[in-house]
Amino acid sequence: MEAFRLAALPAELQWRLPPKEWAAEPDQGLSILAPPKTDLFTDPGNGARTDSAPAALFVPTDESFLLSARVEVTFGSMFDAGVLHAWVDGDLWAKLCFEFSPQREPTIVSVVNRGVSDDCNSVPVNGNSAFLRIAHLGRATAFHWSRDGKRWSLVRYFALGRTGGLRVGFSSQSPTGPGCRSRFSEIRYAAGTLRDLRNGE
Repeated sequence: MEAFRLAALPAELQWRLPPKEWAAEPDQGLSILAPPKTDLFTDPGNGARTDSAPAALFVPTDESFLLSARVEVTFGSMFDAGVLHAWVDGDLWAKLCFEFSPQREPTIVSVVNRGVSDDCNSVPVNGNSAFLRIAHLGRATAFHWSRDGKRWSLVRYFALGRTGGLRVGFSSQSPTGPGCRSRFSEIRYAAGTLRDLRNGE
């Protein structure tokens, strides 16, 4: 599939894996429809790897940067999610998800993969939209979420280790269902770091 641009981003997006449908929207948003039974996960119990979720990724132009978006998900099946995604290779990647939990609650979920996946559910969220943010700080990365895109809460602070060739962007998944549409709007990219990692400022 051809590369494409969104005005808020410093580089073109390329599909690592293609979606069922997608659209770059007039407000510079992005809609991604994941095909059925699509996921990105390496089971820490048995090492089984699933790598089928569509993802549109770009190469950041700065060593330290912030990437955020309002993520709206048409939830239907368990583990449906809209995702902000950081990818080095099949062994090194991380994702921050707005995901439909087994309790049938929209939930903030993070997964860090260094060979196998370290998966953590955070907080449930009312409604079908939330703001997600990747703060890449040179050697380390922080994930934050927000209800309003202004006041941010830390989800996870980690290091993948090797970050050469890092790409970041957007994904949608439907591990147990017939497909999931995720819409990313109010997309923002900025060079720089945070004054206070813990409170997200």
